[in-house]
Amino acid sequence: MRMADDDGRRARAGRSGRAGRAVYEAASMYYAQGETMEVIARHLGVSRSTVSRLLARARAEGVVRIELVAPGEGGLERRMGEELGVRARIVPVREGTTEIHRLQQVAAVAAARFVDMVVEEAGGTGAGEGGLVIGAAWGTTMSELSAALPVRRVAGVTVVQLNGASDPLREGPSAGEVLARMGAALGARTIAFPVPAFFDRVATRRAMWSERSIGRVLEVSRRARLAVFGVGSVQGALPSQVYAAGHLSRQDLAVARREEVVGDVCTVLLRADGSWGDIELNARATGPTPLQLARIPRRLCVVAGAGKARATLAALRARVATDLVIDDAAARAVLALATRKERA
Repeated sequence: MRMADDDGRRARAGRSGRAGRAVYEAASMYYAQGETMEVIARHLGVSRSTVSRLLARARAEGVVRIELVAPGEGGLERRMGEELGVRARIVPVREGTTEIHRLQQVAAVAAARFVDMVVEEAGGTGAGEGGLVIGAAWGTTMSELSAALPVRRVAGVTVVQLNGASDPLREGPSAGEVLARMGAALGARTIAFPVPAFFDRVATRRAMWSERSIGRVLEVSRRARLAVFGVGSVQGALPSQVYAAGHLSRQDLAVARREEVVGDVCTVLLRADGSWGDIELNARATGPTPLQLARIPRRLCVVAGAGKARATLAALRARVATDLVIDDAAARAVLALATRKERA
């Protein structure tokens, strides 16, 4: 259980004046001080049923956040931090859950964590005069996360698309939908990145990068202090858009196999050891490299499904993430792979 800090309380809509103070005081006495409802009722001069309603409102508005940690999940989070250098939030998912429901459960937790990070960064000193810039990728995971976002208006936020968009003629998650949902939930300005996921030729990418309109988007991206993205995987029960939606030709996919690519972050392809710099296809990719991502202070990675374990381990070895929201099965699979590699 955590009480929201002063900045968080001020940011919550509808929590002003005497009623708002009563909500916070009741929650503080009940959850932080361990007082009974009867004691709180006498202190506030209200009935016990009113105290119950105040506590319910505190939970609904986020004055207090209750977090359940399943047995063993705290140990997984600690191991992820110690062995892979990332702050992990493990989402327990019931065995037998379908992959789409698994993703939706992870996305709901990640959406809440993401909004908390937005509020923290927007209230900090590093946001700059132009406000907080957030870099967001697109894809199946990001589509589910954006759909799960609670409404939390935060002043001065800009969301910029990190990597080139999905082809409008192809089925699958739309980068425009992801941006629109984030903009609506956060009350943010949004900036699209109007280029494909991969260019057909390196020369075309080079020419586009010299265009002023593209340069302005890249300049905004370089000011980002928070990024959010998923991990694409060559394997997995839910197909990653980069490999399943035709963004790469059959010849490209053959090159990726030859280069031993296991996945991608923001359409930059990765090998199992986290290397990416000499992969031929990355010269045509439109997303930020791991080195460019590393310049963003806070980077939230969202993963669902053990089928993404190899790609996730590669991403963590490339140091793309500071924070990770992942389901328990995927976390165990990632740690098992990491341990096996170390012993080999």
